[in-house]
Amino acid sequence: MSSLSKSKVDQLGDRLRKGSVGESDLQQLDAYRRSFAESYDEVVAVVRDATQLEPTGRPAKSTTSIIEKLRRETIRLSQMQDIAGCRVVVPNMQVQDQVVEQLKSALPKAVVVDRRKQPSFGYRAVHVVATARNKPIEVQVRTELQHVWAQMSERLGDLVGPAVKYGGGDSDAQQILARISRATASFEEKGSLNSVPELVGGVSQFLKYAIEKLSASPKPDGGS
Repeated sequence: MSSLSKSKVDQLGDRLRKGSVGESDLQQLDAYRRSFAESYDEVVAVVRDATQLEPTGRPAKSTTSIIEKLRRETIRLSQMQDIAGCRVVVPNMQVQDQVVEQLKSALPKAVVVDRRKQPSFGYRAVHVVATARNKPIEVQVRTELQHVWAQMSERLGDLVGPAVKYGGGDSDAQQILARISRATASFEEKGSLNSVPELVGGVSQFLKYAIEKLSASPKPDGGS
């Protein structure tokens, strides 16, 4: 388990942000991320018991993802709330609200971050940030449509670069994600069937774009 003090953790984060990454720093970061394992297990057990759902997740964010986030955002390493976390996917927003209330009751010190009204670059979900053994553990509660959007975002990030997930990179990919996010929000929040054609159109645009990018990708040696 990591024995670094908060100030030492933030000093490590500053070095990683500035790009001066040595082997010792990577080892300290790895030890720090692994120190979340017991807290993660504790929160996952509470989520299972409170919601009767089976969460998926990761006991620790990869060192590469942590470093990228430090360089992308103005956040201290000790303040990062998603080093460890899990996710539950539910059918719709009504169930989503119910699950969030269940988690709030089971995790009374948790902080709720609702990213449905104010999406993060199109990303919509509700995050419940619990604290266990003095470690923050993020519980993502997504509807099925919100989860599909997030998977599309990840796929486009793989194809054209991760910046597209955070409002940068390929402008066509950004527009596709924004279109689908708006249509999804309209359908979920208003229950309007008028948004269905827009949603279907956005998904079709995503598929066409992804196929084009995949077709343009270099073939492995020996490929045809």
